[in-house]
Amino acid sequence: MAERMLQFVRLQQQTPEKRAATARREDFNEIYARFAPEKAAEQASRCSQCGVPFCQVHCPLQNNIPDWLKLTAEGRMEEAYEVASATNTFPEICGRVCPQDRLCEGNCVIEKGFDSVTIGSVEKYIVDTAWENGWIKPPTPTRELPWSVGIIGAGPAGLAAAERLRVRGFQVHVYDRYDRVGGLMIYGIPNFKLEKDVVLRRWEQYAAGGIQFHLNVAVGQDITLEQLRERHDAVFIATGVYKARDVELPGSDLNGVVPALDYLTASNRKGLGDAVPEFDDGRLNAAGKDVVVIGGGDTAMDCVRTAIRQGAKSVSCLYRRDKANMPGSMREVNNAEEEGVQFLWLSAPEAFLGAKDVTGVRAVKMHLGLPDATGRQQVEPIEGSHFVQPASLVIKALGFDPEDLPTAFNEPALPVSRWGTLKVDHKTMMTSLPGVFAGGDIVRGASLVVWGIRDGRDAAAQIEAYVKAKAKLAEAAE
Repeated sequence: MAERMLQFVRLQQQTPEKRAATARREDFNEIYARFAPEKAAEQASRCSQCGVPFCQVHCPLQNNIPDWLKLTAEGRMEEAYEVASATNTFPEICGRVCPQDRLCEGNCVIEKGFDSVTIGSVEKYIVDTAWENGWIKPPTPTRELPWSVGIIGAGPAGLAAAERLRVRGFQVHVYDRYDRVGGLMIYGIPNFKLEKDVVLRRWEQYAAGGIQFHLNVAVGQDITLEQLRERHDAVFIATGVYKARDVELPGSDLNGVVPALDYLTASNRKGLGDAVPEFDDGRLNAAGKDVVVIGGGDTAMDCVRTAIRQGAKSVSCLYRRDKANMPGSMREVNNAEEEGVQFLWLSAPEAFLGAKDVTGVRAVKMHLGLPDATGRQQVEPIEGSHFVQPASLVIKALGFDPEDLPTAFNEPALPVSRWGTLKVDHKTMMTSLPGVFAGGDIVRGASLVVWGIRDGRDAAAQIEAYVKAKAKLAEAAE
């Protein structure tokens, strides 16, 4: 190990080559090139193989990161893939979209002084290599079981649960109201972070493994939750959260003031070749416009960087706190700055201006005050600091809340918290409805893809235990 690893003392951190900002502004392709094999091995060899791997501790999936880094450094790529996929259903997706600067890489023990190991880039390289070499197979079980599970939602949590249950032999049916599998991975995250082929090939792989997908099916309209409970031995709700948070300001009803998800979905659908009238007529197209995005999370970064690529005249991001307090990934903020986005720090919107169409955002400068009960500094307006930011398209990227599922599913007994998320027993992940489980964002609130994967895998284990215990009781009663 000493020969191949601990090379951080002589090798500097090096990420895969990043395309120049001027070039990447012109298309929606991923911005990083792929590691050359020798470079991937070199960067993996920088791992210190520490006794307490904080990269693993701070990964929601507790991925065995030091192990697959060592295997990559030794050129044992198929084994590296087996280790990476043992704990992660979609390592190639996490390698692309996880905020590694806040999770694994941000907690790398060599980060102070030597710069962290490029964990995400190596993870992406491992799995892309596995796809190219045919090492990734459909999730076919060794034996079929007589039980079936219905999964509502084909996003990260639903797909992770589906894969785990299918491998164990369950008959798995996934229901989704959209026409493609992937949830926000397809319609929310732009191509420059996650090219759609990466998600769509998983759909094909899972269908080949016997997972049955029922698309364009809205639970509560096309089928009821009660019918799903009758049809399946257990049901897993993994719908995610899609209700846009809003800000009630004067002028919110003006043309050109739009929610972030509508804007991103239109762009992604256009890229997939769909007919998108709202894009074609300019309502959800930033081309030639002064764009203002309100918000500071990863969704806001997706919006500003999409607007740049659509040919916006100018793109600015209005955020009421400073850069250090941005909830989004600093890596994404830096990429946006390189691409020409103007950030208006410590600025809060007060009104949208215009007669029929939006023409500007009136905002006020803020300053950080004393910490609140959570320890986060409060923001307070600075008197007399108002200004107007020109805008012909305003995108509200303020986060997402749960939809009213008891009403949507026509199931008033479905329990929700005061935040609208589904209530579950956190040990079993089951709601108060027997056999109905839930996980992902619909339980924890808007979160990361990696947490959705974690919940889906955990739920699969709980569902398996529940169904087998129920079958055992029924057998004993006969």
